[in-house]
Amino acid sequence: MAGAVRLKIPASSVIHREGEGAPVLELVVSGLVRVFVTAPDGRTMTVRYCRPGALLGVMSLFIPGFALPAAVQALVDAEVLALSPGVARRAAAQDIRVTQAFLREQSERAISFLYEVPGSAFATVRQRVARHLLDIASEGAPELVVPVSQQQLAEAVGTVREVIVRVLRELRTAGVVHTERNRIIIVDPARLIAEQDWNSSP
Repeated sequence: MAGAVRLKIPASSVIHREGEGAPVLELVVSGLVRVFVTAPDGRTMTVRYCRPGALLGVMSLFIPGFALPAAVQALVDAEVLALSPGVARRAAAQDIRVTQAFLREQSERAISFLYEVPGSAFATVRQRVARHLLDIASEGAPELVVPVSQQQLAEAVGTVREVIVRVLRELRTAGVVHTERNRIIIVDPARLIAEQDWNSSP
């Protein structure tokens, strides 16, 4: 914890941008943070959602000449604990438990990205929308509430707002979701889970 700084990040703020080279190590304390990549035409695709307890930047500690391959953004008001990269590296060199913790973290990231690639590449827009709604849903009585705008959802799944409007209209007509300004209420989670299964064939 030596040298650690707790930072408050306003909603929609980009914490880190693609190409940054400085090593970072951050722990999400509260809120919801996304990691996303951007295409040359400006479209974005979310590759990871980070909730409280998630670590960001472990890879940057151990790769010489590291350049951040994705951007990081707070979807809602968030807090992160910025740890000292130097302190973390020394701890990993001196304590096998720290080394193992970082190894587990990186192994989990590698596995999650392997699942993310086919899920994003082969799924329809409707399936990607269902998947991302379930990913970022927060518990709200008595329903699941997704605090996201149509534009944010479009950016998360790599499409345009007009397509999102159509998909949400279809899901709303089917009784799966209810939409309000800057939030989506999941009325039928089971139906949405069935929707997002891009690889349901035997």
